Amino acid sequence: MKCLTTLLLIFGFTLNIFADTVSDKEKDALIKLYYATNGSQWKIKWDLSLSVSTWYGVQVENGKVTALNLGDNNLEGQLPSEFFDLVNLTSVDLHKNKLQGQLPKAINNFKELEVLDISLNQLSGAIPETICDLQKLRDLELSKNKISGELPVEIGKLNQLEVLSLFDNEIEGQLPNSIYKIPALKVLLLNSNKFSGSLSGEVVNFNALQNLSLFNNGFEGEIPKGLEKLHNLSEMNLSYNKFAGGVSKNLALLDALNMTMFDENGNMFLLELNAEKENTVIIEN
Repeated sequence: MKCLTTLLLIFGFTLNIFADTVSDKEKDALIKLYYATNGSQWKIKWDLSLSVSTWYGVQVENGKVTALNLGDNNLEGQLPSEFFDLVNLTSVDLHKNKLQGQLPKAINNFKELEVLDISLNQLSGAIPETICDLQKLRDLELSKNKISGELPVEIGKLNQLEVLSLFDNEIEGQLPNSIYKIPALKVLLLNSNKFSGSLSGEVVNFNALQNLSLFNNGFEGEIPKGLEKLHNLSEMNLSYNKFAGGVSKNLALLDALNMTMFDENGNMFLLELNAEKENTVIIEN
């Protein structure tokens, strides 16, 4: 009996060792990340002599690196190409650091990724089209960077996306038609960019939308009436654009800045409220 107990303990210990061990390729990718982002100056550093599973912010499951949480840890520099060898990642949180450079096309290596948060950094360049290959992505947060260019045309392929947060960047152009094909979208934050063009009537497809923020852009045309049909919408800000025409009282009440717009000369004005239609009952004698 004593021998059996000893064997079970050894077996369990061995399983833990193997569960704790990641491939050389993934370990090398993490080490390259550490050195490329000035690991010696991180707030919480890694002891590279210890097991990967002990490294701060690294989650290991069944011998695979599945999550990386290094938010607000003083990472600076560019993400090395080897970082994208971590193909088993489901969640990446690198927000509030000093990361620079452009997201590379190799982002599509992260086929299992569900959450990507690299907000509050210094990323630049355009969002690569290959990000649209991340079919499991639910949360994409790249706000407060220096991202430019236009949104990928096929962004609608991210049909599991619930949160798209890109505010405080330099993104321009019109919204791709495909964006209206994302049925799960709950939060759409595009404020403080350089977007232009009009909102499509297909905005009515955003059945799950709860928060819509487009303020401080160059959107124009009329505000689609379909917005009133979005019964889950509880927060909205469309102000500081070039929208024209009238708007319903219900929509105006949702907008925190009461639909303040810019005219062609850059002067501020308030959109007028549409007159409420009264139901007229005709009684025949």
